[in-house]
Amino acid sequence: MAGNAPRFSRLSPEQLSERQKPVVARLAKSVRNGLGGPFDVMLRSPDMAHGMVELFEYYRFKSKLPHRLKELAILILAREWTAQFEWFAHQPAARNAGLADAVIEDLRQGLRPAAMAGDETVVFDFAIALIRDHEVSDPVFAQARDLLGDEQLVDLITLVGEYMKVALLLNTARIGVPEGQEPPLPPLARGAAR
Repeated sequence: MAGNAPRFSRLSPEQLSERQKPVVARLAKSVRNGLGGPFDVMLRSPDMAHGMVELFEYYRFKSKLPHRLKELAILILAREWTAQFEWFAHQPAARNAGLADAVIEDLRQGLRPAAMAGDETVVFDFAIALIRDHEVSDPVFAQARDLLGDEQLVDLITLVGEYMKVALLLNTARIGVPEGQEPPLPPLARGAAR
């Protein structure tokens, strides 16, 4: 995507419809970085955007899935989809949540991290299976269920799906990192991270 112009122009406040304005108001309360990234594109479908914002708020404030594991799953997804903005936005959050720099760097390079904690390994294996195989084996499922229980496991599954939607929006709209920033993700060598 490098060098390709974004496919959607930024919406100005004057361009917002009456259906978009409440979504923008809600985003202003819950999003740290304004309407960059996927949010400007999401607004093209205001009702859908409203639903996505509700899910983002759920994952951020209500899910019992540990923050470190949520951010790990998001980084795995961002790396697998080479969603530059998604990585750019979530890598600092992952570090702040306690994910080790060595794990983050291995993920960035498309490698299976060597220094993962036991719970991180379970989440990694589960997320990679979902993303690449579109299903999980019985042993991978059993490990994740034993670790997380049903509620957190369902949250992990839907978190991966939600951030896959974000990656689809970002990549289709050709939204990279903010101007002046270098894309953080090198091209991915397929099959390297297992």
